[in-house]
Amino acid sequence: MDISVHPLDPTKRRPKPADEKNLVFGRVFSDHMFMMDFTKGKGWQNPRIVPYHMLEMDPAAMVLHYGQGIFEGLKAYRWPNDNICLFRPEQNWERLNRSARRMCMPEIDPAFQMRAAEQLIELEKDWVPHSVGSSLYVRPTMIATEPHLGVRPAGEYLYYIITGPVAAYYSEGFNPVRIYVSEEYVRTVRGGVGEAKTMANYASSLFAAEIAKEKGFTQVLWLDAIERRYVEEVGTSNIFFRIGQELITPPLGGSILPGVTRDSVIQLARHWGIKVTERQISIDEVIETAKSGELKEMFASGTAAVISPVGEISYRGREYKISDATVGEWAQKLYDEILGIQYGEREDIFGWIRHLET
Repeated sequence: MDISVHPLDPTKRRPKPADEKNLVFGRVFSDHMFMMDFTKGKGWQNPRIVPYHMLEMDPAAMVLHYGQGIFEGLKAYRWPNDNICLFRPEQNWERLNRSARRMCMPEIDPAFQMRAAEQLIELEKDWVPHSVGSSLYVRPTMIATEPHLGVRPAGEYLYYIITGPVAAYYSEGFNPVRIYVSEEYVRTVRGGVGEAKTMANYASSLFAAEIAKEKGFTQVLWLDAIERRYVEEVGTSNIFFRIGQELITPPLGGSILPGVTRDSVIQLARHWGIKVTERQISIDEVIETAKSGELKEMFASGTAAVISPVGEISYRGREYKISDATVGEWAQKLYDEILGIQYGEREDIFGWIRHLET
């Protein structure tokens, strides 16, 4: 399919943010968006890039009633030579299709997803920040738009991509955060939709996240929904523990999102000769190793924050520091390496970078 492009009048375009390093994540958006429609029996049609605008939707649109909605998140980076690059975007396109299958939604050819994103980013390349640590966030989204009240998969969908410049995800920047262990509330359960990047997973996290913030913590450490014993994720990110000289992360078992950064951390660590183990780790083991000093580091990984060190956790009314509550050696090394690859300052030995085709 050919993508039609309808550029916004230059006189109506938004001013670019002057202070790139102090952008608030997810508040500023660029001038254009990609859109495409699906109708059962006809497939995907009318791919177009148009000026950013409000969506018009029937009040009976099925996404509003039954939650058929999925999304992705990736970033475009500006290199010192002004090249615009993406980091492992193929993983995002594949994951969007896995989410689509789980939510009974239509898949999109990964090559076409790439072409649509590249054409949009090319049009918006002046929005890509110049400073290391800042980037253009890219948010592909699919929602059920068929107007129908009745629980079944919809027959009509809208796929769209919006972009916007961002700086650090957490206001703390690359500093250790404090997290709160929730036993009362869970994010998802095995057999549910935890491995899909669907809106319901994020809605279910809000209440416990607000409790954590009221108590002065940045995020929630989620435990499994059955035994409330095994660690699963932290906030909306994957979690890692350095116990001694071993890096441990919970396995993907249907309730954990398969993060692109998670996989990147695992590949890099193993390349460096670090022992990486994907296994269940109980909150009791985390607490005991924190108390004994065996837990040397704890950090989260995700597209938005890349690596987020954890300095302290709160469990059952008691707080435990991780090592000396400073940035750990492995977290720092992984953060520097991934950021260096993304911004063209480190060798891309795995072939993770895709240069924008202009």
